[in-house]
Amino acid sequence: MALEIIRIPALSDNYIWLVHDKRADKTAVVDPGVAAPVLAELKLRGWKLNAILNTHWHPDHTGGNAELKAETGAVIIAPSGEGTRISGADWLAGGNNRIKVGQHIAQILEVPGHTAGHIAYHFAEDGILFVGDTLFAMGCGRLFEGTAEQMFRNMQLFRTLPPETIVYCAHEYTQANGRFALTVEPDNEALQARMAEVDALREAGEPTVPTTIGAELATNPFLRAETAEILAERRAAKDAF
Repeated sequence: MALEIIRIPALSDNYIWLVHDKRADKTAVVDPGVAAPVLAELKLRGWKLNAILNTHWHPDHTGGNAELKAETGAVIIAPSGEGTRISGADWLAGGNNRIKVGQHIAQILEVPGHTAGHIAYHFAEDGILFVGDTLFAMGCGRLFEGTAEQMFRNMQLFRTLPPETIVYCAHEYTQANGRFALTVEPDNEALQARMAEVDALREAGEPTVPTTIGAELATNPFLRAETAEILAERRAAKDAF
């Protein structure tokens, strides 16, 4: 039975993801920047929270941890390289680890760059990837603590995944990312078509994520970068865009 995934908008442009295995009646939340909307959604659905999955330490991804743990008893799973920066972490996850949500298994992918210890959760059998702030629709995360070489390796890793893999990123950045992408590849017809769809969705107040690896391979200038140097140039240009 497929995982049920609920999008919870939070703060100015964050998305918190609620992940539920109906058969096992187990629930996890990915990157809860705040607790209140998560608790409300759990109450609405009659679900009990079992685990909190953090991709990195930034407060807009971890700010709800303590309240959720206090209210539900959920365990906090944090990146092994950032455990000291995420208070209350019960278990530290690195690249050799797997975690379970009910009967669904996620491999931990180490994807440093945005932060030094950033991880992603890849539910391979489900074709699902929670990437935090590493990969965005038509974008990638700013290099706050890592290097372009690290981010390029992340992109190369993502390129190996099946194109139908559904990518759950943590922010609604798509429209701004797409406008920058058009400056990189103005003649990319797939990008032009996608931006028309994105503009229509945003005009209607609708979300533009999740995305897929296939869509990103066709339109994302960072996933499409052929070298780390090109990615670095594009990241610097995006930072100033």
